[in-house]
Amino acid sequence: MQQTQLFRFQGPVAGVDEAGRGPLAGPVVASAVILPADDELEGLDDSKKLTAARRDDLAAEIKRRAVAWSVAWCDAAEIDAINILAATMLAMRRAVLGLSVLPVAIRVDGNRLPDLRFNGSHIQGEAIVGGDGKVAAISAASIIAKTTRDAFMERMDRLYPGYDFKRHKGYGTELHRECLRRKGPCDLHRRSFAPVRMAG
Repeated sequence: MQQTQLFRFQGPVAGVDEAGRGPLAGPVVASAVILPADDELEGLDDSKKLTAARRDDLAAEIKRRAVAWSVAWCDAAEIDAINILAATMLAMRRAVLGLSVLPVAIRVDGNRLPDLRFNGSHIQGEAIVGGDGKVAAISAASIIAKTTRDAFMERMDRLYPGYDFKRHKGYGTELHRECLRRKGPCDLHRRSFAPVRMAG
């Protein structure tokens, strides 16, 4: 993994990342992960660069070895109500709140930080562009978020037949757009997104 210069924090630091900002359907899912300081987990990388099987294997290993991990999300209705960027930040905040160990700081993939004020206190944060390929804990969070969201969309494929969610996971592929044109939006669709809005 490529090394990057990081701020030094005294205490546990959580990596935070999301999956599902771009799809036309389904939630945006965020994860927060605190890895042991002395435990090198081999094979971590940006989840998009890994095969689905490798992501699943690493997700199980991360959950087994992490000091703490958490997953949270905003569903399509919340995304439509507050917009995808605000929903992403809210899902990240919820993921941090869900940790069983309160970190002194978080490192987030990207160039923005969620609201880090909690019960009158404030934890520190560092936003790192490309962090899911540079910082182990962010990579771990990327993997947990991606595998959680993919598994959810595969379950939704059974509840909403005819949309092929198992194949495209809600992303705006040609297959998905054809399903939208044929069937119209379902409850999972983000109606504030133009292709969904235009489909009905």
